[in-house]
Amino acid sequence: MLYNPTRLMFISTLFMGTLITVSSSTWLGAWIGLEINLLSFIPLMSQNNRFAAEAALKYFLVQALASAILLFSILLMFLIMPNGLPDSPKFLMIPLSSSLFLKMGAAPFHSWFPGVMEGLSWTGNLILMTWQKIAPIMLLSYILNFNSLFSMIILLSILAGSLGGLNQTSLRKIMAYSSINHLGWMVAAAMLGDNLWLIYFSFYSFLSIIMVLIFNQFQLSYISQSYSYSSMNTPTKLLLFGNLLSLGGLPPFLGFLPKWLIIQALTQEGLYFLITFMVTFTLITLFFYIRIAYSSYMLTHHELKWNLTPSSVHPLVLYLSMISLGGLTLSSMILLLI
Repeated sequence: MLYNPTRLMFISTLFMGTLITVSSSTWLGAWIGLEINLLSFIPLMSQNNRFAAEAALKYFLVQALASAILLFSILLMFLIMPNGLPDSPKFLMIPLSSSLFLKMGAAPFHSWFPGVMEGLSWTGNLILMTWQKIAPIMLLSYILNFNSLFSMIILLSILAGSLGGLNQTSLRKIMAYSSINHLGWMVAAAMLGDNLWLIYFSFYSFLSIIMVLIFNQFQLSYISQSYSYSSMNTPTKLLLFGNLLSLGGLPPFLGFLPKWLIIQALTQEGLYFLITFMVTFTLITLFFYIRIAYSSYMLTHHELKWNLTPSSVHPLVLYLSMISLGGLTLSSMILLLI
């Protein structure tokens, strides 16, 4: 992708659109940045197959609808309240926030997200799961507060992301529903403060990059391919499923650290019901991760002894995985030393 000058130009404008949105001082400027970002991502989705074309069309229609609602809300807000957002009535915040939730695929506006993920390459999936969430969440952080609407979005996102991945066999759709689940945690982190959201997003992006690198190297698309893939020996499978459990937030892996911080911050705010719900339903994502590992190791594993051949993953993936699997222990030791 990077060696194609056209794609390089669209990647540059994709980043530029998000930076325009984040650094804009007006809502209209933020909308312009979102449109530049959208028009740059559509060509990056195009490939020589009908699934990519269908995914690009779905993404364009959904994002165009969300942009239209966002622009309508912005214009209506300044017509009714020329002084700006602080004095805006609550009924204007509902379509404004809903359009941003639709743009990033939060529940109950998530139905387009798994279908678009299914038609994209792993590189496109990585961009959609990580970079495309930055601008909408940054705009939401300006209007987020502890009210029933945003609490409902958090609960529905975690519920949909957990239950939606239970009956999936496609790894792309499993990653999509996992992303929806993580989105609920990100919105909760954005309600608590920008620092927590940036920490959670950084860890989630790091773990998603590791998973996408592994899936892309072995060209994995379905669960069944991990059962008997000839290039995946036992250490490689162990690395893959260890990173999956880290992405799910299982201690003592690195993915538990940002969840730990959010649980602690929510406890200080006294939101005990929200914490209980989030933790309980996030455990379901660990269930379908463990189901993949259990089937691959116990049901369809044909080795008579432990295979001690070297892992076949790329050295970069190996180094990043070591950070993912042992990062929480190392960070705890560093904090104790400090």
